[in-house]
Amino acid sequence: MAIQPLDLQVMFNQLDSVGKAQASQREGLAMQQTLQNLHIQEKIQANIQAVNESQGSDNGAEGVKDRGARSQAGSEQNGKREEENKQAREEIRRLWDPYLGKNVDISG
Repeated sequence: MAIQPLDLQVMFNQLDSVGKAQASQREGLAMQQTLQNLHIQEKIQANIQAVNESQGSDNGAEGVKDRGARSQAGSEQNGKREEENKQAREEIRRLWDPYLGKNVDISG
């Protein structure tokens, strides 16, 4: 299928509008990225400037403890944390497949 001279005349007249459309499309993508970056920066600045409420600042009657109770409570919390960490590692080891991503299925 050959291109006729009349077709070339029409295509050459449309090249300018095609070029403008592509340029505006590229500029639109760049503008979107710039706006998205500004939005992310605003979120980060808001998080930095935000005042977070402290979690354990109650200094009431339960805030005063003797050293023995504090060390006993701390050792219980450490024991719970160690148990949770051990369970998490066991679950990760159970879910991890050493052959994952190394076999290629060529049937199909």
